[in-house]
Amino acid sequence: MALSRRTFSALAGSTALGFALGGSGGPGAPAAYAARTVPTGPPPAPPRADRRRHTIGYDQYSLVVDGRRLVVWSGELHPFRLPSPSLWRDVLEKMRAHGYNTVSIYVAWNFHSPAPGSFDFTGVRDLDLFLRTAAETGLYVILRPGPYINAEVDAGGFPGWLTATPGSARTTDPVYLGHVDAWLTAVNRIVRRHQHTDGGGSVLLYQIENEYDGHVADPAGPAYMSHLYKKVRADGIDVPLFHNDKGRNGYWIPGSFDTGGEHGKWLYGFDGYPSPTQTPPDWGHFGIGGLKGGATASPRTPGFVPEFGGGWFDPWGGVEFGGKGYAESRRTRDAAYERRFYLTNLANGITLHNVYMTYGGTNWGWLPAPVVYTSYDYGAAIDEARNVTPKMAPMHQLGHLLQRVPDFARLERAADVHVDGLRTYHLTNPDTRAHVYVLRNDGTGPVTSTLKTPARDGGDGIEVTVPAKDARLVTTGLSLGRRTLRYATVQPMAVLTAGRQDVALFTGPYGEMAHLVLDCPTEPFVQRLDAEAAWVYDQNILHVTAPLGQGGLTRVSVQRGESDTPLLLLLADDATSLRLFPYDTPSGTLLVYGPALLRHARINGSAVELTGDTVGPTGLEVWGPRGISSVTWNGRPVPTRVSLSGSLVATTTLAAAPKPALPVLTGWRRKAGNPESAPAFDDSSWTVADKKTSFSTTPVPDGGPVLFADDYGFHYGDVWYRARVTGDTENLRSVSLAYSTGTQGMLMAWLDGKPLGSHRMPVPDAKTVRQGSWSATAEFPVAGPEKKDPEHPRDTEPEKDGGKPRTRVLSVLVRRMQHDMDGRSLDTHKTARGLTAVTFEGASPKVSWRIQGESAPDPVRGPLNNGGLHGERQGWHLPGFADGGWQPAELPRADRGMGVTWYRTGFRLAVPDGVDASVGLVLEDDPARAYRVQIFLNGWNLGQYVNDVGPQHTFVLPNGILRTRGSNTLALAVLSDGTSESGPGVVRLELLGSAAGGVPVTAVASPGR
Repeated sequence: MALSRRTFSALAGSTALGFALGGSGGPGAPAAYAARTVPTGPPPAPPRADRRRHTIGYDQYSLVVDGRRLVVWSGELHPFRLPSPSLWRDVLEKMRAHGYNTVSIYVAWNFHSPAPGSFDFTGVRDLDLFLRTAAETGLYVILRPGPYINAEVDAGGFPGWLTATPGSARTTDPVYLGHVDAWLTAVNRIVRRHQHTDGGGSVLLYQIENEYDGHVADPAGPAYMSHLYKKVRADGIDVPLFHNDKGRNGYWIPGSFDTGGEHGKWLYGFDGYPSPTQTPPDWGHFGIGGLKGGATASPRTPGFVPEFGGGWFDPWGGVEFGGKGYAESRRTRDAAYERRFYLTNLANGITLHNVYMTYGGTNWGWLPAPVVYTSYDYGAAIDEARNVTPKMAPMHQLGHLLQRVPDFARLERAADVHVDGLRTYHLTNPDTRAHVYVLRNDGTGPVTSTLKTPARDGGDGIEVTVPAKDARLVTTGLSLGRRTLRYATVQPMAVLTAGRQDVALFTGPYGEMAHLVLDCPTEPFVQRLDAEAAWVYDQNILHVTAPLGQGGLTRVSVQRGESDTPLLLLLADDATSLRLFPYDTPSGTLLVYGPALLRHARINGSAVELTGDTVGPTGLEVWGPRGISSVTWNGRPVPTRVSLSGSLVATTTLAAAPKPALPVLTGWRRKAGNPESAPAFDDSSWTVADKKTSFSTTPVPDGGPVLFADDYGFHYGDVWYRARVTGDTENLRSVSLAYSTGTQGMLMAWLDGKPLGSHRMPVPDAKTVRQGSWSATAEFPVAGPEKKDPEHPRDTEPEKDGGKPRTRVLSVLVRRMQHDMDGRSLDTHKTARGLTAVTFEGASPKVSWRIQGESAPDPVRGPLNNGGLHGERQGWHLPGFADGGWQPAELPRADRGMGVTWYRTGFRLAVPDGVDASVGLVLEDDPARAYRVQIFLNGWNLGQYVNDVGPQHTFVLPNGILRTRGSNTLALAVLSDGTSESGPGVVRLELLGSAAGGVPVTAVASPGR
């Protein structure tokens, strides 16, 4: 390995022009946080509800909180996709432990508003509880309440009732703005209590609208944004506001709309979702600029990506990932992908970075937009079952680096450096003179090359190897407490002081030979505390080398003498780094090594009290302040000894988590669930469908009537239609049913109680995967009326008058698959759902229609839980329903016929206390069998399974809704289109993860009838 002795010169970056919270970054804005007045130093303390006022400002480099620079390392989590408030704390604590200092959340209007002017923030919708929990966890919050959010949710977050109202959405239409103002008033009444500026704790930034590009050149666009801005300010929100630009367009930069004379409280942000095959573009301050400038479009505000791809969503049929689902998303957007793209962002001056998603969660109920199925796992670093995946490693490393090494809060572009075969970025901190190099390999094979560095680093350069489609962060001149790093071939993760010594942690790929070079004017006393390490001292330079990961953590102690503060070097591979947790306490900083997760740490006298999770058997090691002498883990004493590195090392192993046994699902009962298809069914209480006009963007057929479900107040799930056809019916040859749904919608029709047939929207292919609405016409031939059956006259024969047919009954069930999103601001969420037109060939009868969808919203589970199936309206999905009269059934089934059949069973779990077991429901069958299943656990609609489409077969059952120590009720509504045998096939429980520890889980209310 060559060591550079070559002279180095660099071009310093320009002096920053900074602005206070009051400065927009536009001409004439008042300067206050000038970069030279914000020295490089430790970040502000984590947020908490301390009732003290705090300041939030920024300059071109970063946010400035209470006069200290803050690099925002955020992860996206949607509380509405995790319907168990106890589990919010679990995921937030995992994020905090793994290096995040911020969580970004959407607040979905449709999730909280069952009707105009009605808002529910209780139970699983308790926004106040989430914000309190975030503050208690020590995470800032980026709040994003829309009103439009997109997010692959129904109607992009617009409530169902908004689809049937006048006024154009995402414009200055006064009717629309009236509804928006009511929504923002309800949200902001809660949010303003949690602003960091007011001492409420967590809310750091607030987004208005999302990816709004439909009216950029239209005067209505700036006026709309201005209205939202002024409304939010009038509601008492005083943290900086921003918008998430849909790509690197330069839309809605400071000064692009009227903020009422207010300056400097508006940040420009843009999102990016590059594919794994894409070469990372330069879109920040220090690169050559993005497609339309990226962050350079707003050079006086810090680089900000409110959404950056931490995975990608998968549509019905799994066409995005070849039918392999989110496992393939996680494989293609893996740790190397993250390093390459996120380090490029860092090299481009991005200091506000939000990873979408960090925890994806579940599209339960009728929450998903048509483009996605139930799982929203997203291939994220934390999977849907709340397991931390290997993909977390670069997030963990970069997050702790940005929090623990303040040099990265202010970087400027330095002199260009060429490294053969690698895209190279060179940055420097003008305060500390530390240098940062990002070396990126966009090729298909590994590259070994030499980085030329300043002369003071010695030798001819630093030899580095970067794997294919990966990147490496190299630093020089970095302060390691009281010593200076000349360079390291591996990435720094944290620098901290624990007790009497400085600790510097470095990470890299497994098996790589790490090489660290330190300035040492006098020869130090070096202790190789693990056999893998080696060192040599030569001409005031100390070289330390070690292969990473072969012995877990490698420790090397460096000290000049007894009076000198030792430096402890810790070298870890990626997997080992995920078990290293820095933690600040009022008594000093701890570093904990070993467990799968550290949740909390407290120093009580001489005792260190730790809580967290273990998965497999593990050791435990703790570095901390002087005077600590004992350790407890989850309340139990752990025997320890003092190591040569100054740590307390457990002399016993922490036990692995048990894997609880799960019961076999038996005792099924079944009942047919479509009595609406029978002519004699009493539909007198149903809504008459006789409207002639609609606010939908779908044209009403000439002569009407309007059959669009939303116009009659039915917005979610299945909808039934019944028509009485009178008059000229003898020569009726066929019925044509035009209908509109999202992807995978379907229709089933009966005439006089006999099946006419079914129709399904096509499985999307790669070209149509993101199409929202699907419209089709199903034409069914009609047989003449049957002769009277004396035993069942009303089931087989239409009513007669004088021996001639008088009335025929048409029954139609439509599964709608929810509303389109409105990403282009064209009111596409108002596209009709359900039947759109019906024609009768060969006859001109008179037709009267009635329609029935979901009942009044469940007061606990909310409007998105239920659709219009008969069993849902009758409570067949609820715990406690008396199903004793149903027929016993065995699974798997091989039924034939078109319609709806319900299955119910119960099961008990006995997961031990102190064990966090994540359980899934697995459905498996021959993919040639065409049917779908709506899954209800304890009355909660947890998703839709489509057997012949997929790709999802495993459905996460969130603890809290799932009683892990008690009884559960499982109900399945099976819809079969009659084209093949139908199931269910195999239905079983599966353990998706188990950890000893976890958080206390409060049962989610799941009332019966």
